[in-house]
Amino acid sequence: MPKIITGLARFDDILLQFERPHVLQTSHWAALKAPVWSGQQVVWGDETSPEAAASILTRSLGRLPVKIQYIPKGPTVRPDLATWERILPKLEARARDSRALFIKIDPDVDADSELGRALIGLLQERGWVFSADQVQFRNTVLSDLTVGEEALLAGMKQKTRYNIRLAGRRGVAVTPSDDFDAFYDLYAETSARDGFLIRPRDYYLRVMSRLQSRGLGQLLLARHADALVAGLFLFRFGSTAWYFYGASSNRGRRNMPTYLLQWEAMRWAMAQGCAIYDWWGAPDKLDESDPMWGVYRFKEGFGGRFTRWIGAWDYAPSRTLYRAYAQAMPKVLDVMRRRHRKG
Repeated sequence: MPKIITGLARFDDILLQFERPHVLQTSHWAALKAPVWSGQQVVWGDETSPEAAASILTRSLGRLPVKIQYIPKGPTVRPDLATWERILPKLEARARDSRALFIKIDPDVDADSELGRALIGLLQERGWVFSADQVQFRNTVLSDLTVGEEALLAGMKQKTRYNIRLAGRRGVAVTPSDDFDAFYDLYAETSARDGFLIRPRDYYLRVMSRLQSRGLGQLLLARHADALVAGLFLFRFGSTAWYFYGASSNRGRRNMPTYLLQWEAMRWAMAQGCAIYDWWGAPDKLDESDPMWGVYRFKEGFGGRFTRWIGAWDYAPSRTLYRAYAQAMPKVLDVMRRRHRKG
């Protein structure tokens, strides 16, 4: 039986006993998703040497008497197949006992590793379905920060190194900040220009202020001639920093502020003791036709390694109800995207 952890700081300390716990599994992220999602933090095994841990989010689907469960970027499990073989049946039983339509997991397990291939096979054998709704990016780019600044620069593409130095020569300055409103204005400008969905201002201000005040995040802003030209917000937990939100203005783009901004973000992560810089997002296919190809080429220039996670998987006690949900949700999301583009 899993142990329910009511002390939120205690749960985060348990997560830190694993090799690469994800920030979306922390109690802070669960608190930020309330009240739409209700969170419960559970641990399997001894707290001093846990087998697995999970922050499980549950929500209702509107006024329908139906609920879904999601373990964002989790569960966090010891990196061996035997432990997964013990944990998956317990998650399936939880979905059945709570009468959830389905439970979704999307752990950061490398799909091309021996464990990743074995885990995908195990999920398929047990009736889990690769989800049409991936929620988070399935693929990413990872930079190894343990090699140090000199090796990081040497591993970058020549054009990337040149643009970092060019931004410095042209007077771009990057500084830590808590001006979340200014960043959101720039983020909204970026959203309108590039056509991606964003949430309301209050959501981002709550996320950034909570995480930064607890040492789990940092806003960095780039200015040129006193004008805000770019910004990003990093998440940090354990040995990893994630580049979650980025924004840039059309003003001053010739000065390459985003290059220096990313380099300073990597330097900040190293100063915090992080070993990995997760660029948070890469194409589904490494092909120029992918909408994220341009973004990927920018990230790739910094010398990181393309990584494919196993992605999000759903377990549904009732296949019939799950199929109906899976058919309806893409249509709903498509309507939302069209409304956003018109707006």
